[in-house]
Amino acid sequence: MTRPAQSKPGLSIGIQTFREIREEGHCYVDKTGYALKLNKSGKHYFLSRPRRFGKSLFVDTLKELFEGRRELFQGLEAYGGWDWSVRYPVLRLDFAAGCFDEPGGLKDNIAAQLDPFETMVGGFRARPRVPDRFAELLAAMHGHTGERVVVLVDEYDKPILDALDEPDIARANRSMLRRLYSVIKSCDTHVRFCFLTGVTNFSEARLFSGLNNLEDITLDPEFSSICGYTEEDLDRVFADWLEGLDRELTRECYKGYSWGGDERVYNPFDVLLLLKRRVFQPWWFETGTPAFLVRTLVERGIPTPALDGMLANHDLLSALDVDRISTEALLFQTGYLTLLGSKNENGGLFYRLGYPNREVRQCLNWALLDALVPDLSRQLRLSRELLGHLRRGDLGGFERTLRSFMASIPHDWHRRNPVASYEGYFLSVVYSLMAGLGLDVRDEDTGSSGRLDMAVRTGGCIYLFELKMEDRAESGAALAQLKLRGYADKYRHFGQPISLVGVPFSSKTRNVARCQAEIA
Repeated sequence: MTRPAQSKPGLSIGIQTFREIREEGHCYVDKTGYALKLNKSGKHYFLSRPRRFGKSLFVDTLKELFEGRRELFQGLEAYGGWDWSVRYPVLRLDFAAGCFDEPGGLKDNIAAQLDPFETMVGGFRARPRVPDRFAELLAAMHGHTGERVVVLVDEYDKPILDALDEPDIARANRSMLRRLYSVIKSCDTHVRFCFLTGVTNFSEARLFSGLNNLEDITLDPEFSSICGYTEEDLDRVFADWLEGLDRELTRECYKGYSWGGDERVYNPFDVLLLLKRRVFQPWWFETGTPAFLVRTLVERGIPTPALDGMLANHDLLSALDVDRISTEALLFQTGYLTLLGSKNENGGLFYRLGYPNREVRQCLNWALLDALVPDLSRQLRLSRELLGHLRRGDLGGFERTLRSFMASIPHDWHRRNPVASYEGYFLSVVYSLMAGLGLDVRDEDTGSSGRLDMAVRTGGCIYLFELKMEDRAESGAALAQLKLRGYADKYRHFGQPISLVGVPFSSKTRNVARCQAEIA
């Protein structure tokens, strides 16, 4: 595939400075319209988005706007809608860098960030306690400039996340941040605008109790596309770079994130790397191996099929704190699950969660499989054989290879993995194996007819799997259940052959018995 000519606008990979992007002529997806909305409709805001989704760039854009750098915004939505006659002092705290897993590390970091602002203002004596210094500084900046201060906090949660393996330090950091953020409300007369952002949405009761006028726009449909690229963004900004790329594959791999809006967005980091390298790879996933996430899921014994289709309400999606981290909140806030839909029930709003795209489904399940079976590299050859059998429709070969795969797992290995039961362990291994191969694997909830174990779509066929322990059911029970509940009806509109596959499994032999299959 031919690379785009170098005369095209540059790609801002890794650049989080708005000024540099604009002055160097890099491609820029205009998000300044959201800044206009925020400025007009409120004062104190909080936004949570996964890593590498453009949060820091948006914070830097707000900084340049409030500081009145008009020349940088020519041609953008904010240019004609912003009051350029006033320039506001901006106090920006950025916790992206720092040593926060040691006692006192956060205090030293905040103090170092406040130093240059105090030097700039001059003429006052800062107090020794960090929250008091912050309060004094806000008042001094207001008095020095005659304008109220814009407070921007980037990576607000990193001091807590970095110390999760040291709970006492994490709690101390949380306490320090709570006192720091409470200053923003107590000094409200000196504050013009406030915007905090990070990956996670820590419990408001524990972290923002002193800043209870903070408006959380994380799940506000009006701001659902404030980070990430829409389909229109790609066509308008990256048209020159898109030539020759498979757009449908691009959507399948990198699109699908939703925070309550009608339109699903692309992962911007993936898009930029794809446009530059011209190769479909899990660019975003590879930048941050979710070791803590995988360890948490395995320790809690959660079967991997249960991840796709989780239900949660707003409280559960926000249930993340040092002492309590809900699985749903952890997966959603870090970007490994996204909103698939929502509905009102009995006066409450409930969300259905699922994988946003193929990149996340495939890579997370491969990481989980690595935790579920020993020496995953030895399993790679067998897994590729499984893929070939399914694509050719060779269910006999599929059965033989799956049996070899399971036989290679030591007899008592499942005891090291606290999945609720051996049946759950077996289902988790098979599901993650399929999803890790890049197949379109769904754990479908069919409502009143029950739940299908797995639906697997290949290029030419759809396989509906039911996995059962053979010592708990009569022979052929798995296939009979597939037929009785009419699972195939939901997939006929695809116009592809549908195979019903019953996979019996013996808890005694720890392996697959004879599979039974039938064309639906």
